[in-house]
Amino acid sequence: MTDVDKVGGKNASLGEMIHQLSDAGVRVPGGFATTAEAYRDFLRHDGLADRINERLDALDVDDTRALLETGKTIRSWIMEADFNPALNAAIDEAFAHMAGADADMPVAVRSSATAEDLPDASFAGQQETFLNIQGLANIKHAIKEVFASLYNDRAISYRVHKGFAHSQVALSAGIQRMVRSETGASGVMFTLDTESGFNQAVFITAAYGLGETVVQGAVNPDEFYVYKPTVRQGVPAILRRNLGSKAIKMICTGEGSAGNAVETVEVDEADRNRFCITDAEAEELARIAITIEKHYGRPMDIEWAKDGDDKQLYIVQARPETVKSQVEAGAAVESYRLEEKSRVLAEGRAIGHRIGAGTVRVVASLDDMHEVQAGDVLVTDMTDPDWEPVMKRAAAIVTNRGGRTCHAAIIARELGIPAIVGCGDVTAKLQSGQDVTVCCAEGDTGFIYDGLLKFEHKSDNLDSLPSLPFDIMMNVGNPDRAFDFQFLPNAGVGLARLEFIINRMIGVHPKALLEFDQQPEALQAKIRERTAGYASPVDFFVDKLTEGVATLAAAFFPKKVIVRMSDFKSNEYAHLLGGSEYEPHEENPMLGFRGASRYIADSFRSCFELECRALKRVRDEMKLTNVEIMVPFVRTVDEARQVNELLAENGLRRGDNGLRIIMMCELPSNALLADEFLQHFDGFSIGSNDLTQLTLGLDRDSGLIAHLFDERNPAVKKLLSMAITACKDAGKYVGICGQGPSDHPDLARWLMEQGIDSVSLNPDSVLDTWLFLAKNQD
Repeated sequence: MTDVDKVGGKNASLGEMIHQLSDAGVRVPGGFATTAEAYRDFLRHDGLADRINERLDALDVDDTRALLETGKTIRSWIMEADFNPALNAAIDEAFAHMAGADADMPVAVRSSATAEDLPDASFAGQQETFLNIQGLANIKHAIKEVFASLYNDRAISYRVHKGFAHSQVALSAGIQRMVRSETGASGVMFTLDTESGFNQAVFITAAYGLGETVVQGAVNPDEFYVYKPTVRQGVPAILRRNLGSKAIKMICTGEGSAGNAVETVEVDEADRNRFCITDAEAEELARIAITIEKHYGRPMDIEWAKDGDDKQLYIVQARPETVKSQVEAGAAVESYRLEEKSRVLAEGRAIGHRIGAGTVRVVASLDDMHEVQAGDVLVTDMTDPDWEPVMKRAAAIVTNRGGRTCHAAIIARELGIPAIVGCGDVTAKLQSGQDVTVCCAEGDTGFIYDGLLKFEHKSDNLDSLPSLPFDIMMNVGNPDRAFDFQFLPNAGVGLARLEFIINRMIGVHPKALLEFDQQPEALQAKIRERTAGYASPVDFFVDKLTEGVATLAAAFFPKKVIVRMSDFKSNEYAHLLGGSEYEPHEENPMLGFRGASRYIADSFRSCFELECRALKRVRDEMKLTNVEIMVPFVRTVDEARQVNELLAENGLRRGDNGLRIIMMCELPSNALLADEFLQHFDGFSIGSNDLTQLTLGLDRDSGLIAHLFDERNPAVKKLLSMAITACKDAGKYVGICGQGPSDHPDLARWLMEQGIDSVSLNPDSVLDTWLFLAKNQD
């Protein structure tokens, strides 16, 4: 990147990759670039630079109307000016060398600013890009458009607020051979997770056609998370897939002039309902991203395109990531939590993990952006870089369209503002003047709630936590938050609930998927909608379960992640799509058909086998061997034996490939016969919720006797002590994953005194409990 001052960050990066990474499999289309000095000469020609500087010196960039007028005037001056003779001749010569006999070769004309794409400054998207430009006259016109875009509204405002003098920044135009992605696909990828900063995953967005729809936020793209360590090992590495709606795509027209060279068209329904790139292509993109990141030595933001003709993957831009990579190691961890809920008005893709609240301001176009007041919630169809001056006033940003790598998302992260993109029709659902709360703190999905809700905002410093004589683990059910939670101090995941993944990511009863052809047509239609993009309904269940578990395992690797097999009660299974036809009606489901009894029953065995298939894939194929298995609600020693045999039949045998199988100790019989149960398991994870209700003979869901529910009751503690002692005597693992230690730090301290190996806490109680125990361990 030694040529940034000559051709800007983007073009310097493209040239460097062509010369240094081609042999490593990174394909970059060739081309040429005008220099920053050529741009300055153009402005000096006929005194244009002096007129521009005079106009900008008189501008107050916070006056949005004055900003609009000034930018428009300067851009018109540039478009009306002639190239100086030397620049004109140089463009002629360079294009003739590039095109050879093909005078109508389609090219992309891209901007590259000399202060752009530096590790501590994000000028992403401020300047223009023109695709499918054909013919020398059209190329020259597009170059002027690129020069003029240095003075669009966002670029002017951004330079002022970041302390860049306007005269400091020059522009280079890159003229690059077009990748024919109008018949292929394209998108953006980051070499870290854009929301959490987790740096062991490559995050890829993809849509049909030219990439501008993804960058601009005009389309809701497909998403892939790919795990870097397993990419390097050459084993299956896709952690998660999210199917985007991909309603439109940008294609080339026959004209080839700026403003007329491309158009957007609707995508066929069949194409919308499948992923636009294959798993193999996603993994290849991740390999390319890792190569580029290694070369530059920092996290990268990369635009890519798949050529529909030659089927190859190309890199068309690469710049340093400038938001999450700037967060210092050991910095305070911020967390947000809603303290109350209300009616959900709309939902979409969450950007960041913050919460904002304010009055809705629905804005139809840039002409109305002066209506947005400080603290408003900006609601619009989509934003582009010119919206930045008003975006920074907003308490939150909500859009109909866009994905996590669009400009609205990038700017929102940079400004530290919560945003929800890709909501579909939020501009119709919300009205100006309406009070709402915008919550991005609940995972991948962001929710817009009615009214101004109370929320908690905490900032915790993790620099110097004292040591403890046992491990603090976490209860993590939501894969959406795994990349965030792994930054908290922890020894892994003590409880990952499969039923949470089934409920959140699948939502269909496994039997209804296994017997899909037997379902009523209306139910089949609903299932088809949910399972779009996957090979079959059964594959959908196994793949989504694999994705959820793999995400948790990768986030915490190599720390252990103890995954509890599904523990839905019959009434909870019945609430899944298609579930009511397969579940019995029970008067007390809490004590009914659940846990081990369910797994070994003939009616459910085929469903349990799907769970086993997913876990085996995560451990054996994806090599995430930090996953351990936990079996809940084992009533008898004979059930323990049968479940172990069933797991072994499905390729999950204790000891194979280091597999440990843990039993959830949550029944009085488990503690009373601990020695006998431990013959079939590698340890206990105590479930204090069920153990307490079954010891005290109460229904924890009954408000009439809720005051009696207390894990610190002497009878409960006696059983806890028996279980801990039995595990210690047998030399086996013992931890606790129930709610008790999260609610009662004094119980956690008592468990520490009993010699328990680990306490698994809810993430929001980790730091407070840790500090309490450290203070009281003497």
